[in-house]
Parts: sequence; C-alpha cells; structure tokens
Amino acid sequence: MELAFLGGTGTVTGSKYLLRARNLTVLVDCGLFQGLKALRLRNWDKLPVAPASIDAVVLTHAHLDHSGYLPLLVRNGFRGPIYATRATFDLCKLLLPDSGHLQEEQARFANERGFSKHKPALPLYTVEDADKALRRFRPVDYGQKVDLPSGRSFQFLQAGHILGAAIVAIDSEAGRTVFSGDLGRQDDPVMRPPSLVGEADTLVVESTYGNRRHASIDPQQELGVPLARAIARKGVVIIPAFAVGRAQTLLHLLARIKAAGGLQDVPVYLNSPMAIDATRIFQHYRAEHRLTEEECRAACGVAKMVNTPEESAALNARSGPMIIISASGMATGGRVLHHLEAFAPDSRNMIVFTGFQAAGTRGAAMVGGAEAVKMHGAYVPVKAEVVNLESLSAHADYTEILTWLRGFARPPKRIFITHGEPAAADELRRRIGETLGWTCTVPGYLDRLTIE
Repeated sequence: MELAFLGGTGTVTGSKYLLRARNLTVLVDCGLFQGLKALRLRNWDKLPVAPASIDAVVLTHAHLDHSGYLPLLVRNGFRGPIYATRATFDLCKLLLPDSGHLQEEQARFANERGFSKHKPALPLYTVEDADKALRRFRPVDYGQKVDLPSGRSFQFLQAGHILGAAIVAIDSEAGRTVFSGDLGRQDDPVMRPPSLVGEADTLVVESTYGNRRHASIDPQQELGVPLARAIARKGVVIIPAFAVGRAQTLLHLLARIKAAGGLQDVPVYLNSPMAIDATRIFQHYRAEHRLTEEECRAACGVAKMVNTPEESAALNARSGPMIIISASGMATGGRVLHHLEAFAPDSRNMIVFTGFQAAGTRGAAMVGGAEAVKMHGAYVPVKAEVVNLESLSAHADYTEILTWLRGFARPPKRIFITHGEPAAADELRRRIGETLGWTCTVPGYLDRLTIE
C-alpha cells in the first residue's frame, strides 16, 4: 500500500492523504490550503492524482482546511462517496456553500475594484460546485464499520476537536492505518476528550501545537480579564472566530461571565449567519459535548444574532462598549474584515484572537505586532490592542498528544507527523522519540511512501 501526502505537510492547512492499494484509492481529508500566498496558490494547481480515480473520500471533520477542496474535487471528476460523521455532514452543508459564496464574492469584488492581476478574476469554485459535492456525502455513525472495496473497512472514533470531528481507522491487508485528524483536548470546556484507539500499524498524527504547551488557566478568566479592560475604556471588542466550534465555545464562556456578574449592559453580537446555524446544530448533537440543555440555552441567549448585511454594516457605525464575534478565526475573509477596517485603527478598541494563527494570515500578522494589515486591496492601521488567548485552542498541545499516544497498546510500526508548521512537527517528533522511544517521520509535501 502507498501513502502519499498531498497536503497538511509543513503547514496546518490543505490536509489531503492518499492511500493506494490494489483495487482501492482512498483520500483522507480534502482541505484547502490557507495562509501564505505560496500555499494558497496550490489550490489552483492540478491535483497530483486524477479525481476520477479516487474510490472514496473519508473526512475527519468539517473545517475548510480539511473539507474545503471537495467542491473542486467533484467538479474535476470525482464520483465516489464522501464519508463523514452525521454532525460533520450537517456542518459541511453550511461551510461548503458559504465557502463557494465567498469565492464568488471575492472574485466579484476584485473585478469591481480592479486589484486582481487576473482579468477577469475567477472564483476557485462556486456555490453550485459546493452543492454538487454535498450530494456525494454518506453520513456514518461513530464506531460503525464501513466496508470498502476488496475486503477493507474503516470506522470513525471521536476526536473531540469540534462537533463531528473524527479519528479515522482503516483496516486493510497492510494492517490498521489510523489518521488522528485534529485532536481535541482532555479538559476542553465544551467538547469531550478524544477516544483512545488502542491499535495501529501506521499512524498519521497532527502537530499543530507540537512545540507548545497550553497555559493552565481558566479560559473564562483568560477571556474575562481583557474584556473588562476594553469595556472600561468603552472600547469595541472584535473577536474573529471560526463559525464552527470556536464561536460556540465563546458564547458559552460569555454566558458564564455574564452569570458571574460581568458584561452588564454590554451588548454582544454574533455576526455570522453560519455560526448562528452551527449553534443550532450544536444544540441538536448534545451527546457529543459536555454542555447541559440549560447551558446550551444560556449560550444561545447571550448574544444578539446578526443576519443581514445591512445589520452587519450598521454595527460599524456604533460606538462601544460592545463585543462582536464574527468569522473567520484567522481574519482571512468574511464580515469580520469590515469590522476590523472600522475598529482596528482606534486604540480604545481590542481584537481578541482565540486560537492558532497560521503563517501568512492576517491573524498571524496582527498577533505578531503588525502596524497595518491589507484588507480589500488597502492597508488598514492596527492601533487597537491585540490579544491572543491560548487556553481556547481546540487542538491538543504536545503533552495532550503524548497522553493520547500512551493509549496505544503497542507502538505503531510507522508514525508520520503532519498538520504542523516545520518547527512544531519536528519538536513533536523529538518529544515522542525522547518520551516514548518511538521513531517518527515528518513527511514533506507530495512525499509517497510504501507500507509493506
């Protein structure tokens, strides 16, 4: 069997892992590259494998760095099933059409303003492409054995990263091949911890936080302290947040802060139609997270939902104090850019990032102290206070990854470390070697390896 790394190497985006064996070709994840321009340009390159030759796609979760290339894969000839958990399918029904819409809007905006080098600028894919991809989804329950061609099979185990996130275990003549997907945390305030796998011959494990350890701080306190500081100076707080996962955690924490006496008379706005819909889905899948029915109601009631573009634009004319949660989490697109254009130049205001910021994103630039960031073809000064909260990450840090690895009954024969920037992946390789005595490999982009 051959394992090829078509993405998710040297970066935390573009996850695509191709398994090829006799009479079987499976793609595990099908994500968009994000961040640095050199990475984003890969989305436009021809895929190294003919989409029509792929028998099936197995999706670990809904985030676009794992699912966002699916519309292009289907448009270019893929005709097999796309397997995902039920919650992942429901979330992809929000994420993929929205991604197609953003691609179309960015192309339209670039053509109107004339700041694209391409004449005309074209979208990577469209809403129609996303809808066609969704028709190929086949929802699967956790723990359900799904048969693949020639006697192979796979099953999903809970990964704890976001709603529906899964570890993938594929059984074949080459033994058991396990893909961690994005691993959640043991003590996440909302999601349940990742399942232990027990057995693997080949393991592909993520390393987003492979060189970091999350601070042992109460996330409610870590969020509440800077909010109080900004509110005291009547500032506007902009929180770029992933619509799926992070937005729901933030609503829960804000509800707790409010119940404890904070945020009195301070309006909170959730300005992301997708995050609003995702929050409703979150309530539906209560068995997959820690929140009670009462806590779900409190989280949904803490913010005013902003639906229309007109309501969104009106927020930019308001003064503080107020809190706006809006997608996307790394400030790569969406309504949050218009809020940043309006409020980033004022030192009374605050921009709060709540998780990993990939290299090349506006979020990484602002966390790194950039005095200005480019939005819609022009540079916007950043005078607002920028805060990055580490405790709200939905990714396991290196200690939590090591804890998960100790759940294996025996060391996997082959371990590949992916989905991390170079320093993080190499540091996790070193720590696994020194702590567990296991030999690991950090593959490169387009590397192909034979599994005996």
